[in-house]
Amino acid sequence: MLSVRGLTKVYGGRTVVDNVSFDLQPGTVTAFLGPNGAGKSTTLRMVTGLTPPSTGASWVAGRAYREWPNPAHVAGVLLDASAVHPGRTGGAHLRNAALLMGVPARRADELLGQVGLADAAGKKVGKYSLGMRQRLGLAHALLADPPLLVLDEPINGLDPVGIRATRELLRGHAARGGTVLLSSHVLSEVDQTADRIVMIGNGRIVADGPIRQLLASHRSLVHGPDMNAIADALMRAGIRIQPGPNGQIMADAPTAAVSDAVFAAGVRVHGIAEHQQNLEELFFRLSGAGR
Repeated sequence: MLSVRGLTKVYGGRTVVDNVSFDLQPGTVTAFLGPNGAGKSTTLRMVTGLTPPSTGASWVAGRAYREWPNPAHVAGVLLDASAVHPGRTGGAHLRNAALLMGVPARRADELLGQVGLADAAGKKVGKYSLGMRQRLGLAHALLADPPLLVLDEPINGLDPVGIRATRELLRGHAARGGTVLLSSHVLSEVDQTADRIVMIGNGRIVADGPIRQLLASHRSLVHGPDMNAIADALMRAGIRIQPGPNGQIMADAPTAAVSDAVFAAGVRVHGIAEHQQNLEELFFRLSGAGR
């Protein structure tokens, strides 16, 4: 559905996006992660034709986004929820957008209800909260029922009810065969929403894969009645160790290798389990944030 090949952007001699490539398939939600300044927003702007790349290209369903006669029908985009005339009402804004897209006006009213803005349709956007503008922007992206959604921080400013509703909406879109690419700094929500992660650091892709696969650390947690004996057995087997949570030992090896090492040494254990890192640990380890 979306193919990105070698996207690079240079500003004033500084490379802010460096040879970014990935492909997105229907039926998936992909989180595009990285610290501030990593190149996320610039990449999304290049994908949607708002910023020309220095080199590289991207295609939505086989064409550059801007080459589609009515691009809103192939990709719904939310990059800046504040980019709406503050003097218009939410309802007028969405109905005007529907007219430009060739979508029936009733679709605008339907989406206002779906995103929880039915009661605020007659209110001027300038009086909307950040969360309300986000909801309006999401409704705008969904107007033409496009197969692809490209969303930059779609839950920014939303309350817990809005976050949950957005999660269900995006998961439902993917379940119907749609494709979602979203950036977010709310890692706990990404963990519940995304199937896949594409992570960028200093303008380059540093991780790309299914979220569960990336979170698997290939390390093990082990504990038993004699922790010193366990540590000695693992080190003799050439397995690096470090202190783990709750007094356990963190072994830099899969559970099978740990089990073999302690069994060969005749050391008793009470438990061996795969260590599952969380998304925050992965984010800081790979993205370079905080360094």
